[in-house]
Amino acid sequence: MTEQALPSGMVRATGTSGPHEGYMPGFGNDFETEALPGALPQGQNSPQKCEYGLYAEQLSGTAFTAPRGQNERTWCYRIRPSVKHVGRFTKIDVPYWKSAPNVDPDVISLGQYRWNPVPHSDEPLTWVTGMRTMTTAGDVNTQVGMASHIYLVTQSMEDEYFFSADSELLVVPQEGRLRFCTELGIIDLEPKEIAILPRGLVYRVEVLEGPARGFVCENYGQKFDLPGRGPIGANCLANPRDFKCPVAAFEDRDAKSRVVIKWCGQFHETFIDHSPLDVVGWHGNYCAYKYDLRTYSPVGAILFDHPDPSIFTVLTAPSGQEGTANIDFVLFRERWMVAEHTFRPPWYHKNIMSELMGNIYGIYDAKPQGFMPGGTSLHNMMLPHGPDRNAFEHASNEPMEPAFQGNTMQFMFETRFPQHLTEFAAKEAPLQDDYIDCWDSIEKKFDGKPGTK
Repeated sequence: MTEQALPSGMVRATGTSGPHEGYMPGFGNDFETEALPGALPQGQNSPQKCEYGLYAEQLSGTAFTAPRGQNERTWCYRIRPSVKHVGRFTKIDVPYWKSAPNVDPDVISLGQYRWNPVPHSDEPLTWVTGMRTMTTAGDVNTQVGMASHIYLVTQSMEDEYFFSADSELLVVPQEGRLRFCTELGIIDLEPKEIAILPRGLVYRVEVLEGPARGFVCENYGQKFDLPGRGPIGANCLANPRDFKCPVAAFEDRDAKSRVVIKWCGQFHETFIDHSPLDVVGWHGNYCAYKYDLRTYSPVGAILFDHPDPSIFTVLTAPSGQEGTANIDFVLFRERWMVAEHTFRPPWYHKNIMSELMGNIYGIYDAKPQGFMPGGTSLHNMMLPHGPDRNAFEHASNEPMEPAFQGNTMQFMFETRFPQHLTEFAAKEAPLQDDYIDCWDSIEKKFDGKPGTK
């Protein structure tokens, strides 16, 4: 392997396979990567002395005794052990980043809600200060549930780092480009891609092209995994090879640095005299990923009837109840609609899951007006929702010919728990007060006569 200097001053390994320079393919793989030759010990994890004077350290994402198929850990060979990357903690206020339980008695979460894109401001905002929580669900202290956020980022973090002990973060960009400089390597991220940042991973976020805006699902529970395909078989949906894990990268830089930690819903800071991104080599299966949503291969009806939206699941975070997710990440992307004698858009329904949707770009077929790119909607558990009148009339009368659903990419953060609005979502975010009126003009068509359609 060769070394390549990056604008941030990091050094990373190159020469990985595939078109993504600096990445290794495969979800759930056991990877190994080194930025300096010989940094990884062979045949054992913790030698008496490591090459280059490095320290061996294990990062465990699951309990030591988790079943083999679920057990995740990574061995890091670093310039300083992590005990040198923290000092005394001081509690700080990050006012717009909320954690569950966060039930505001003055906010009504019962209803169907939709927001325009949260606008940018002139205020300089980093990854931490630019986070705006929209909803929370469950309890961060018992590691159950989730939160949904909008991020607004205009400023790179300089000599500042962050990690969450509470959660893994699923990042869905909508505008702008970001660079995540992590302990395990570098991820560059843009719209139509997602990133998964595991619990406990230290990183710095830089703006490559701004301003940047997007969505974040903060998962308090069991980590995201690929859903089972069942009768679909071994292919389609999100294929493991399309997930890309970064190759090793490190910084050997002395500078006063601030580390911000999220722990049990509270934020703390600590100061050190160096960069904590000092992992020269690592091996294991607990790591960050990026994934190109354009590689998602949807499966749908090819004869009649619209399947449940779960058919579009990209990632799922399981709960203790089989088949009922703590979170599902669902994608509605370009696809062919071919079902005959069928109402093709999502039908009217209410269900046990709470659905927060975001629009990355284009037009959503069930809501052709009003759901803007960058916008968000919430349909909470057991609250009815479905197409507006125009979408219903069009789908009820369109020719039953194959039609390509183009210029569309929306997603859903779906959870088994009710999602509670934050004060920001209820009072500051650009709420569409008239959203519920989109169903007012739906007509009664029943006349009691057989054969009426």
